[in-house]
Amino acid sequence: MMTNKVVFKNYGAQENWINGKYQSAKSEKTISVISPYFDQEIATIPESNFADLDNAVKNAQSVFPSWSRLNIRARAEVMFNLKSIIENNLDEMAELIALDNGKTIPDAKGSILRGKEVVEFATSLPSMLRGDSSPVGPGITCTMTQEPLGVVAGITPFNFPAMVPLWMIPLAITTGNCFILKPSEQTPLSTFKLAEYLKEAGLPDGVFNIVNGAREVVEGICDHPNIKAVAFVGSTTVAKFVYSRSTANGKRAICLGGAKNHMIVVPDADQDSTAKGLLASSMGSAGQRCMAASVAVGVADIDPIIEQLVEEAKKYKLGIDMGTIVSRASFDRINNYIDEAEKMGAKVLIDGRNSTAPDGYENGYWLGVTILDNVDPDWPSATDEIFGPVLSIIRTDTLEDALKIENGNQYGNAAAVFTTSGQVAKTISESASAGMIGINIGVPVPREPFSFGGWNESKYGHGDITGKSGVDFWTNLKKVTSRWPESNEAWKKYF
Repeated sequence: MMTNKVVFKNYGAQENWINGKYQSAKSEKTISVISPYFDQEIATIPESNFADLDNAVKNAQSVFPSWSRLNIRARAEVMFNLKSIIENNLDEMAELIALDNGKTIPDAKGSILRGKEVVEFATSLPSMLRGDSSPVGPGITCTMTQEPLGVVAGITPFNFPAMVPLWMIPLAITTGNCFILKPSEQTPLSTFKLAEYLKEAGLPDGVFNIVNGAREVVEGICDHPNIKAVAFVGSTTVAKFVYSRSTANGKRAICLGGAKNHMIVVPDADQDSTAKGLLASSMGSAGQRCMAASVAVGVADIDPIIEQLVEEAKKYKLGIDMGTIVSRASFDRINNYIDEAEKMGAKVLIDGRNSTAPDGYENGYWLGVTILDNVDPDWPSATDEIFGPVLSIIRTDTLEDALKIENGNQYGNAAAVFTTSGQVAKTISESASAGMIGINIGVPVPREPFSFGGWNESKYGHGDITGKSGVDFWTNLKKVTSRWPESNEAWKKYF
């Protein structure tokens, strides 16, 4: 029986969130939001145009002077309030995420709590942003502060519809900016709740705005002359486009793209924890995350580990351990990768195709755990970001060969090694070409205040999206050098 049941509900026609309230879009076009649990429409959102975006920007501009001048302790107070509101409404938001994204409700809750960590980190900004001051010469002092940029924007993906916005919004607005969010048109429902929670937390109207839509809004954000910075999370193709177009228009941009994360497994690895770690790392969120470890590179004889991995995989239950694929198009694309790998000679150890749907969700996009062995490093299943519950196993003879495979990967989000050898761990952590490294951890997501961000084709722009690096992204440095002349003798009578 399925736990944490996802209940069908149609939320009808949704609007944009501008200046602290829902507003109809100027565009009359709409986009249908489909639940992957039911293959049915659960809402429509406006397919906004540039005029809708411009309306949001103008409202944000009007409130920016007062918000940016507000004492940072008062801005951080909104984050204190938001933290409690999120905690008190965790079930409500998780149910929305499950309905429009396809996650299980426990998985959705976990993603919200990970985003809440950045809210908590934002409450520390009054201590972090005290500025710096030092005498630099006789009678001369230099002071440095971090100042907000103005109106900024975030473009967020379908796979973490609340967590990724919560990576951006708290740091951007607590540092004094006003924010425009363009959520994924596939999974927008939880972002409306974020808007309502921020208002309840005391955020002034206009500081946070949502403009729904598709390509036209994305291009508008890149082009709008009064948007000063853009953060993006999504596919590498779009990340590269957003980064190039935004920076060409003089904006600051950080754009996180795709990944093909490798887990290197050596024979001395602990069998039980490694087998379970490989499975959880590759199948969490049904593999629909940029930190999914979708390739295992086995060095020499790791058959006992693979055998236990298969046995653990057989226990996975759809709807309990793993949710749905986000859309019919994604479902078909992932199946095509599995079909192609099998035709090319991969051994299918566990086949998730044609899996039985949980009772009550027969129309959902269900794909079970799939494990492919003896995959060639050059096959699409080993090189492309499949973004689904598919683990490809590549066999090698030496650690050197395993590193060559990892280093040859165009992406660089994460890499991991499973071993009980300190020397092996040191070699991989020093040599892997990735921004986040795990040692006996398959999904090495840093926790605040350490920042999240990859290398190579997984990221465009300097710095990271969370942590202190994220604070730096949303601010400009201002340096004031002052000297007071000693020619006025009047002050000496007080000494």
